[in-house]
Amino acid sequence: MFQSVSMSSRSARKILVIGGFKNESLDRESAALDKSGAASSAINRAEVTREAGQVAEAFPNGGGRGGYERVLIVGLGERGDVTLDTVRNAAGAVGRRLAALKAKDVDIEIASALSKTGLSAAGAGSAFGEGMGLIAYNRDHFKGSAATLPERTALSMYCSDASFRKGMERGMKLGFSANIARNLSETPPNICTTTAIADYCTKMAKKVGLSCKVLSGSELERERLTGLINVGKASEQPPCMVRLEYKPGGRARRGAKPVVLVGKTMVYDSGGLSIKTGGFMRGMKRDKDGGCAVIGAMHAIATVIKPKVPVVALLAVAENSISDEAYRPDDIITFRNGVTVEVTNTDAEGRLVMADALCWACDSEDPACIVDMATLTGGVVIALGSTYAGMWCDDDNLRGQLESASAVSGERLWRLPHHQEYRDMMKSDVADIINSSPERKAHPIQGAAFLSYFVEPGVAWAHLDIAGVHAVEGDRGPYVKSSCTGFGVRLVAEWLDKM
Repeated sequence: MFQSVSMSSRSARKILVIGGFKNESLDRESAALDKSGAASSAINRAEVTREAGQVAEAFPNGGGRGGYERVLIVGLGERGDVTLDTVRNAAGAVGRRLAALKAKDVDIEIASALSKTGLSAAGAGSAFGEGMGLIAYNRDHFKGSAATLPERTALSMYCSDASFRKGMERGMKLGFSANIARNLSETPPNICTTTAIADYCTKMAKKVGLSCKVLSGSELERERLTGLINVGKASEQPPCMVRLEYKPGGRARRGAKPVVLVGKTMVYDSGGLSIKTGGFMRGMKRDKDGGCAVIGAMHAIATVIKPKVPVVALLAVAENSISDEAYRPDDIITFRNGVTVEVTNTDAEGRLVMADALCWACDSEDPACIVDMATLTGGVVIALGSTYAGMWCDDDNLRGQLESASAVSGERLWRLPHHQEYRDMMKSDVADIINSSPERKAHPIQGAAFLSYFVEPGVAWAHLDIAGVHAVEGDRGPYVKSSCTGFGVRLVAEWLDKM
């Protein structure tokens, strides 16, 4: 949409954006900015319903002395129904209109209207900033000489309300962190290889003040990371595990154990010897999106949130390919915690590499809790569509924290069951467990049940299956554009901001 979006320290005095509620006049502060009365008249036009996300325009006769040339009135719907996602959608709708206008400067003055809703100025500002940051994303990176790129402007925004402005700055930065995940998701597998992911993390860590360690080759053997070794050995791109760490320094809460984030980072998934058929292989560049979300979240943690607790990210990075070196159905793999796994389907590879990271998290990090994100199952898409991510979490405290963060970020979670019966479905006749049950019953739960064998009892753990929400077809509201969404970045950031 834009070349860039930033905040300005002074008014543009050209385009004004204000908010309007359904069946209500403009609030006093907005009306005062509308010196010519053009906006107050415009909201009485029959087509200006002020439904949430509607954008109407008024033209104050060239602006006049001290006035604006154009006023955008963004609908906020019924005042009692306004949520943070209403504000994000309003930002997306405004952003789309401003992009169409090739706007370079704008005054955002909807804080006065939103102050009547009960939302805090900082919280509403952050939501608006997120919407603007997310709408700024574009997919021009790999366009070449045969494409004509649209003209994109650098948009500068001003807001007179200090709290709302500070919130906007925060929200835009969170949106930019989510866009990091989206850029990585969009990058094709011939460019975004396992080594490229490791290199990206190393460079990002140096830039934002994280520490980074990459385990590969003989280190995987020494650390008995057998899932990564077996899944990745058919590819010319070597598997690795990337460990990123945020240390709060002087902000540290005394005695705080680290929060551990685990991301499935399959740079491409052919299905292996259990090869994907038909058109199901297309789009598998996005099988790394759990890891991409963790990378984006770590960027937000280091640059925006800066929590008082240490945070460790573990990325299980591999490519599931085909060669005479490939692992096979019928293979049995022994993991570092002693659990043996009979391979029944090489296309259930993500859980094998994540098992390594979960084992490591439990026995090497002494975690306060673990949250993993993965595009793990097609079954969760059948169950929940593209509206909710599936969540498995038996720890009431951790689950409550994530649900609260979900309500703030607008990235929805739905709890699915996790009982012993599902774990029993994964039992093997010749090993401890299988990696994929031939039964299709409870398919998304099978993945969570498998992973549970690699989390030590007593460790608070949440598994988030984002297979239905990490990418969408067609625009989903004003601020969610078709393709990758960066789901999970803002959710994790909001969760850790309250710790």
